[in-house]
Amino acid sequence: MVTRVTTPGNYSAVLANLLTAQRNQMEAGDKVSTQKNGQNLKDYAKSSELLTAMRSVQTRLGVFDDQNQLLSDKLATQNTSLTRTADAAQSVRQIFAEALASGRADTLVEDVEAELRNAVEGMNGRYAGKYLFAGGQVDTRPVTVTTLSDLTAGPPISSFFQNDNFKVTAKLDEATTITTGSLAEDIGTDLLTAFKDFQTFNQGAQGPFTGALTQAQKTFLEGQLANWDTVRSDITNIAAYNGVNQKRLETIASDLTTRQNSLAGMIGDITDADMAEAAAQLQQAQLSVQSAAYVFQALQESSLINLLR
Repeated sequence: MVTRVTTPGNYSAVLANLLTAQRNQMEAGDKVSTQKNGQNLKDYAKSSELLTAMRSVQTRLGVFDDQNQLLSDKLATQNTSLTRTADAAQSVRQIFAEALASGRADTLVEDVEAELRNAVEGMNGRYAGKYLFAGGQVDTRPVTVTTLSDLTAGPPISSFFQNDNFKVTAKLDEATTITTGSLAEDIGTDLLTAFKDFQTFNQGAQGPFTGALTQAQKTFLEGQLANWDTVRSDITNIAAYNGVNQKRLETIASDLTTRQNSLAGMIGDITDADMAEAAAQLQQAQLSVQSAAYVFQALQESSLINLLR
């Protein structure tokens, strides 16, 4: 059997080879320029389900990471506010100790009232414009007392706290949820009670605190030192719990980063091109185009029409 060779048939075969070589060159060029094995999931047909699953996990980890960065800033702000309140309690204790050492109370009341303002501002701390210790009522100032005389005007201590009972919780990752919120009344009830005890004595029969301390005033202040130590310690414990959450968040953030890097590597193993191989494929594709073009040109020049001219 003799295979019939025709000029149109040769042209068709060579042209098909040329088009195939050009397409291969384009694909190899895209791989080199993008450094990826494909542009969409259909280019990774065998691994499309795995890639979809891994990218879903990658997105979820990114959401946790973004949320935890904001939460880290919030906890740092809470720590500053709690520390300020605990420092105010420590300062009152120091003011009493210094008055006892000097035997005088010339500015005692004014100094204590200044620390009351510091403590209240600490409990009214805000983050992103929202009150930290107000529970769910983040737009309501949680502690309303402004002066020592407010505490002895008649209303109970509880009336100076406007927070509700909602405590903020946060999900750090798929398996970890922590309580990050503290309430102003938990922080400040004993604190304001201690301030009230001082003001009650100051306004009572053995007051006010001015000039040299009387024996009754010395006895009262001496008895208050241990009480203020306890108040400071209790607030410090709340701050310590906040610090534990900060450390826990830091550990989980590090774990999330490790998981994200690992996942990115796994995805890259599928999607990232082997650049040495891609460059070789591009070079081979370019050579194929040149060869096909040369054959096409040679076929054109060997046409019977050219021979009959």
